[in-house]
Amino acid sequence: MNTVRLHTPLTEESIKGLQKGDCVLLSGTIYTARDAAHKRMAESFLSTGVLPLCGKVIYYAGPCPKRPGEVIGSVGPTTSYRMDDYAELFCKNGCPYSIGKGKRDDRAIKAIRASHGVHFDAIGGAGAYYKSCVKSAKAVLYPDLGAEAVYELEVVDFPVVVHII
Repeated sequence: MNTVRLHTPLTEESIKGLQKGDCVLLSGTIYTARDAAHKRMAESFLSTGVLPLCGKVIYYAGPCPKRPGEVIGSVGPTTSYRMDDYAELFCKNGCPYSIGKGKRDDRAIKAIRASHGVHFDAIGGAGAYYKSCVKSAKAVLYPDLGAEAVYELEVVDFPVVVHII
């Protein structure tokens, strides 16, 4: 197992050499998106041919409300398989980089590998720790979804583990 530092945006070249189980400290911009946001993005693609967040790292998370003076509330990962129905669409259309927790189905694994992407695991129950890695946060898509809106997060040394490569 290696520990690797990566900075977004990710590319095929930047993830080359990663192996399952590698620890990664991710810095740069990532975007939260859960079930409702994935559904809206897929609907947007079907009507416009454009998939929001193309080329970005999508973190399957919905931040908790922040307290006064905080950048963000707790921001732990949600279960990855809940986005598996969208994996092929997203991977084929420029969104092959994701972070979540738990298992992925065979279709999602195949889509990630075929698109030369990577799926990272984040640690469930570590949302309070993850918020300490977030330096700024703002809702950028679907603010009406509240915690399920798409948030742009600037992160430093956000710890993840390579799950699918």
